[in-house]
Amino acid sequence: MVRINKVYTRTGDEGDTGLVGGRRVAKEHPRIEAYGTVDELNSVIGLCRSFLAQKKRSKHRDKLDLILESTQQRLFDIGSELATLPGDEYEGQVKVSAEETHWMEEVIDLMNDDLDPLKSFILPGGTPLNAFLHQARTVCRRTERSVLRLHRDEEVSSEIRTFLNRLSDFLFVCGRWVTVTLGEEEVLWVPGKELPDWRWR
Repeated sequence: MVRINKVYTRTGDEGDTGLVGGRRVAKEHPRIEAYGTVDELNSVIGLCRSFLAQKKRSKHRDKLDLILESTQQRLFDIGSELATLPGDEYEGQVKVSAEETHWMEEVIDLMNDDLDPLKSFILPGGTPLNAFLHQARTVCRRTERSVLRLHRDEEVSSEIRTFLNRLSDFLFVCGRWVTVTLGEEEVLWVPGKELPDWRWR
């Protein structure tokens, strides 16, 4: 169980930070960048949930909130694992497994069953919930890139890399799914669309 008694410690004022197990690295180290971006992704999903909470209660809304909350829990597990150097693992530490990716694939497949085939790419926007789901998707892609940069030099489990890849797929499908089930709006890409008459006088 995590127990935090004091938020500031002054130990990072010189530009380094502590990992699980006590070893210290520079704050711009790829490992810090990796789990820091995971944290950013978690925050954006939290924004999605805040806009979701404003929707009228329904089975679809409540089930999606459970899925997003569970995803946030997984991302904290991933952050903890990324903050731990090999050899510094602790008893009871949770690690993401292939089971989480399989669960995510089942969610994606079920959502896809409610959707028509995609006929064009989608412009991020429409409504706040839809826009933030797309932002979460792009932050997830950046998170995956950060983890892969770390993986070039230090081993990162295939389970983490696969889960993040599948999570970005889920966030894309989720953005489409809320337009069908929760009355959201999406704007499709129209290749070569004519410039609008933008003059207001």
